Amino acid sequence: MTRVAILWHMHQPFYEDLVTREHILPWVRLHALKDYYGMVAVLREFPEVRATFNLVPSLLVQLEAFAADRARDRALEVSLKPADALDPADAQFMLDTFFHAQPHRMIEPYPRYAELWMRRGSPPSTFTVDDLRDLQVWHKLAWIDPSYFETDARVRKLAARGRDFSEADKRILREVELELLNRVIPEYRAAAERGQIEVSASPFYHPILPLLCDTDVYLQTHPNARTPRQRFQHPEDAAEQLDRAAACHERLFGTRPAGLWPSEGSVSDAMAPLVARAGFQWMATDELILARTLGVTFTRDGFGHVEQPERLYAPYRLTAGGAPVACVFRDHVLSDLIGFTYAAWAPDAAADDFVGRLVEAGRRYQGRGGGDEPVVSIILDGENAWEHFDGGGRPFLRALYRRLTGHPELRTVTMREAVGDATRELGSIFPGSWIDANFSIWIGHADDQRAWSQLADARQALSTVPATGATAAAYASAYEEILVAEGSDWCWWYGEDHSSAHDLEFDDLFRRHLRNAYQLLGKPVPDELFVSNISHGLPPPVLTQPNAWLSPRLDGQGTGYFEWLGAGTLEIRPTAGAMHRTSGGAPSLTLVQFGFDRERLLVRIEGSRPLIDLLADGEEVSLKFLSPEGVRFSVRRFLGRLAGHFWRRAPVPVGGRALPWVDHGPCRAVVGAGPVLELGLPLSELEARPGGTIAFFVAVYDARDVELERHPAHRPIEVTVPDALFEARNWQV
Repeated sequence: MTRVAILWHMHQPFYEDLVTREHILPWVRLHALKDYYGMVAVLREFPEVRATFNLVPSLLVQLEAFAADRARDRALEVSLKPADALDPADAQFMLDTFFHAQPHRMIEPYPRYAELWMRRGSPPSTFTVDDLRDLQVWHKLAWIDPSYFETDARVRKLAARGRDFSEADKRILREVELELLNRVIPEYRAAAERGQIEVSASPFYHPILPLLCDTDVYLQTHPNARTPRQRFQHPEDAAEQLDRAAACHERLFGTRPAGLWPSEGSVSDAMAPLVARAGFQWMATDELILARTLGVTFTRDGFGHVEQPERLYAPYRLTAGGAPVACVFRDHVLSDLIGFTYAAWAPDAAADDFVGRLVEAGRRYQGRGGGDEPVVSIILDGENAWEHFDGGGRPFLRALYRRLTGHPELRTVTMREAVGDATRELGSIFPGSWIDANFSIWIGHADDQRAWSQLADARQALSTVPATGATAAAYASAYEEILVAEGSDWCWWYGEDHSSAHDLEFDDLFRRHLRNAYQLLGKPVPDELFVSNISHGLPPPVLTQPNAWLSPRLDGQGTGYFEWLGAGTLEIRPTAGAMHRTSGGAPSLTLVQFGFDRERLLVRIEGSRPLIDLLADGEEVSLKFLSPEGVRFSVRRFLGRLAGHFWRRAPVPVGGRALPWVDHGPCRAVVGAGPVLELGLPLSELEARPGGTIAFFVAVYDARDVELERHPAHRPIEVTVPDALFEARNWQV
């Protein structure tokens, strides 16, 4: 009898900004509607089938928040807003984001959704209130679990109507949404209690444990690779991520998990004993890790059958570090057939092919003298693949489970059952992940290395927190932010390996967690955390360069069109995907103009309301310079009067980094505030010379010195100081 151990890995990044409490992207909520409940609920139809579900704690706690109706993302907010109250920014956001679904399976089957999708490039003004309301409904309805389309009267009625939905229909759909969200975790708990599934875990925020233990582990496979500017070496954080994961599962499911899918199947000798000490009895990774560990190569015949089954289809016992933990290694090819191939097949044909391959794997194992019953491990993502399958993958799963039920040569088992007889010993394990048996995806690109450097700096700032006098609560919150930033998902999207429509959101959220940590510790935020780590494919700001000398009257009145003719301009546009100013919502500032007279950098700033009113409310407008480095010019009302000050970083001591700002007091800068804000900053005080570069952001702070917005969002304004040829170079008739 061949034991078949299937593990479905359920994971989403931690999308929540712990300061604003906004969930930046909606994928936890949407996948909960479509996959997380239905994937386990379908097993009720096949009581003999056993499986393992790996539930990442960072997913579970977000599911709890959405189920309790205390979590929000902008897509949810906009979907619930009365359609006749949607403003142009809301409508544009919907057109930009409400079609993020697999077109062939999730849009085209629904005529009204497909009709709106075909018009998505049209201006928002061409969409009626009814159009927008229908889009609000279909954006969510297309994600509802397939079983609800089959059996739930509310969903069937909405789907049958198809168009011309009402606000009452939206409220009904919200009821269905909350119902589904609240059924997810209890359904897994029930399946575990009846013994049909095992629930395993990953480290809490899904970090790459070997890299947390020591980023230099990457050099074992890439000895000549560049490394972060500071080595990250915090095995105590790896242990914390494991302990928190086990505690989370115990709270939600009543027992500590026996098994671990280490994030991205990433293993090393350093993390293995931490896994065992956290109470995990087994962990799993990829077949290529086993091959490298054993010093062999797994080959396959022309049909994809592994030719060394006696090595692959068996559990092992790893004793690296002296603390034993059982290991299973997934069949890469079989797992990928489900993940990437069978979506294009008819469900019955795919199930027949897969079951036939499982039977052949077992027979080959026995034929090669494998000994005991073989264990064929199938491990893959349990959510994303189904968007490409007919019926959300349910027809395929039913066909597969039907064939596995009562099969004379196959028996499904949980992973814990699969490793119960592990006797083959491994004294060490090759360091790598389930992708090419290395960690290149997460640390191999310059963008990754920059992120690890920033993480290492923030972790070092945390270790010196007693000197800052931060409270225990602030320290704990800052540590939480760093643990979130240790997650694997941020670096997954850095570099050229992977890309999505949300690269900027992932990049910003990583840096935001680190910025939050510094602020909680009462330490200055390094300027580089306001600059995108993405080095390729980043959309440029809507920016023009100055092309003439300026001579405006800096009175803040905004009078005289010709005063700023020839200035460079930065158009500030609302950023889709955020609910708050601190995370990119509707900004206070709308336009920045900049240029030079013979002695000064000149800047003019417009806002959505008079700038003098913004300053009167206690907010501050600042120019934060990256070149010259460590300079900030701020404008704020102080004791009823408008004051402009240059601030500079204090000298950096040995081993130190970002330090407090020092007020350099009165300066020769000119400030004019009224409907607009106009500034003249002496080039001498900026130590800027002709031909040199000035780079700066324009930022708004509140009365607590918390940054509310910064422009441009990802790269500073860069401008060259005019030289003697400036006028001739830009001369026009």
